[in-house]
Amino acid sequence: MGNFPMTPAGFKALHDELKHLKTKIRPAVIRDIAEARSHGDLSENAEYDAAREKQAFVEARIRDIEGKLARAQVIDTTQRRPDKVVFGATVTIYEIDTDVEQTWTIVGEDEADLKNNKVSIASPLARAMVGKSVGDQLEIRTPKGIRECEIMHIDFIIVEI
Repeated sequence: MGNFPMTPAGFKALHDELKHLKTKIRPAVIRDIAEARSHGDLSENAEYDAAREKQAFVEARIRDIEGKLARAQVIDTTQRRPDKVVFGATVTIYEIDTDVEQTWTIVGEDEADLKNNKVSIASPLARAMVGKSVGDQLEIRTPKGIRECEIMHIDFIIVEI
């Protein structure tokens, strides 16, 4: 398994989620299991089954986050020059066919959030943009066909942690 590129903000968000799971959620689930056990027969105890299922989900998520944090490659973009699109860049593209301008930030897989214009480094959009400069044209392959775009602006926005 390889490294997980992520921004400092993404690393902190995963670390905070792990802390929350370990200090708040896990103890609450353990209390729920104990409460359900106190109701007697476990073979037909739906509360117990639900609590155990939640415990399995929480423990799996904890292991997943711990693994990602252990293999995290935190990339500081504050020293980058905005001449080429790389991880952490905020890129404004102009879609030629629709006459629409959009701005996207390239982030790690766990940080991707389309509603906030954050796209995963593994996405077709990010892969099409990486390595390009302002003025370069690119083709983005989507399920609806190929979109022709032009890089309008590249920046590295410092995100508060």
